Amino acid sequence: MIVREVAIAILYREEKILLQLRDDIPNIAHPGVWAMFGGHVEPGETPAEAMRRELIEEIGYEATVLSEFNRYSYRYENTEVIRNIFHGPLEVSCDRLVLNEGWDMRLFSPEEIIAGEAYSKQAGMVRAIGQPHRLIILDFLRDNWGIGE
Repeated sequence: MIVREVAIAILYREEKILLQLRDDIPNIAHPGVWAMFGGHVEPGETPAEAMRRELIEEIGYEATVLSEFNRYSYRYENTEVIRNIFHGPLEVSCDRLVLNEGWDMRLFSPEEIIAGEAYSKQAGMVRAIGQPHRLIILDFLRDNWGIGE
């Protein structure tokens, strides 16, 4: 069994959550859907170190506050993927971020997360929120903001 770890961030500002529209490239995980920022934990890195590195690489953001939220594990064929979820405030406006990876990014209201899809100006169409990401955010909204079941 292969074990892969990833670090993923729930960043929020003004009661909205920042999501990235993933590139629509078939050979990447979750192509063409809205998802949280993050990526693989490199050898020798802790998940927290990976999270900070990924945010700098993907949007040029140096998070000063990131807290652990949860860990999710799932199996896909002969691989176990461990998602280390962090959360923290987005301390700058979106126009101060530089999207270095992905197709689009924007802040989502809890209602849009619950609905499971949203419009992208960049793509010019409505795109789904990736199901694993949506379920994690719904857990976060319930546990931390008292929204949902």
